[in-house]
Amino acid sequence: MKTGVYGGAFNPVHKEHINIALAAKAALGLDRLIVIPTYISPHKSGDMSAKGKDRLEMCRLAFAGHAGVEVSDYELKRGGISYSYVTCRHFKKLYPEDELYFIIGADSLQGFYSWREPEEILKCVTLAVCAREDAEGLKSDLKKFQTRFKRETVSFDYVGKAVSSTRVRALAAIGEDISAYVPNAVKRHICGGKLYYLPELAGVKKLLTEERWSHTVGVTVMAAENSRRARVCEIDAIYAAVLHDCAKYLGADAPELTGFKCPQNVPPPVVHQFSGAYVAEHTFGIRDEGVLNAIRYHTSGRENMSGLEKLIFLSDLLEAGRDYDGVDGLREIFKRDMDECLKVALERQLNRLKSLGGEIYPLTRRAYEYIKENY
Repeated sequence: MKTGVYGGAFNPVHKEHINIALAAKAALGLDRLIVIPTYISPHKSGDMSAKGKDRLEMCRLAFAGHAGVEVSDYELKRGGISYSYVTCRHFKKLYPEDELYFIIGADSLQGFYSWREPEEILKCVTLAVCAREDAEGLKSDLKKFQTRFKRETVSFDYVGKAVSSTRVRALAAIGEDISAYVPNAVKRHICGGKLYYLPELAGVKKLLTEERWSHTVGVTVMAAENSRRARVCEIDAIYAAVLHDCAKYLGADAPELTGFKCPQNVPPPVVHQFSGAYVAEHTFGIRDEGVLNAIRYHTSGRENMSGLEKLIFLSDLLEAGRDYDGVDGLREIFKRDMDECLKVALERQLNRLKSLGGEIYPLTRRAYEYIKENY
């Protein structure tokens, strides 16, 4: 028999997980495909996570009705960090006569060298790599892999939508619709159990216009999806992103701003970052100074910004709903290097203000000078 092993956090499982699994089953001619939610993923600390029993149940709901696909609780029962070499060894022992395939994405192949006991994995299984948009890049990665490990792999083609579990979590956290990304049964489980939902943020939407809320959702998704790159906690990224514009439409006499004192000589377009931090703390109960600072400097920037501050500043500028001359180029730089992107973005902002004769806020100038000197 041919057996495929498909592991992951599945936090939560989404439609592309299902499509990749079914594409692998068809392309490899698998008689059996075993889907295995991890207990603790080695490379995904800091993410918001549903309990193991919920992730297991969501996988069962997602793959129900697909012949030849079974969901295993092996890693959840074993506990601890879910190392792939232990799992592969287990299923090799369980099915010694089977041809075993371990299904991974092209991005996982790039990081395979850093996995625990990669040689042990390859003694037990053949890697089956999903080739997505970058077919040429995958060829190069496969050649590098074969040179390093002297092992053959198989690949299968599948190109789908850009969907991530992080996006689903970010949307669920603020009560937005997730039906485009997960099966209906999984959606019902998430919404019914309020998985990932952050009720303390529920009042932000009513403070914003429909257009500004749409922007806030975009910032939240971008910040969450890039939080690991910025080395910040996902939930901190979500809090800061959702609240970054929370005071933008509040008048000076709004009850939420009772007691607020704005720093002196702040240009009007910048005031809402300071009032936003105040509202985040005094209305929404945020006490984490790192989150408050990300809100407090998301428009102006400042020198020596933290990873979270950079992430919110850039997500505000580059979220998917932004459409201005040069935004696509900035997004490409962002994918490569956040610090380079911050430097270019700040330089563009200063040049634009100069050309318009606008006031240049000292914090913005110092932010640019600092990153120019240090990166």
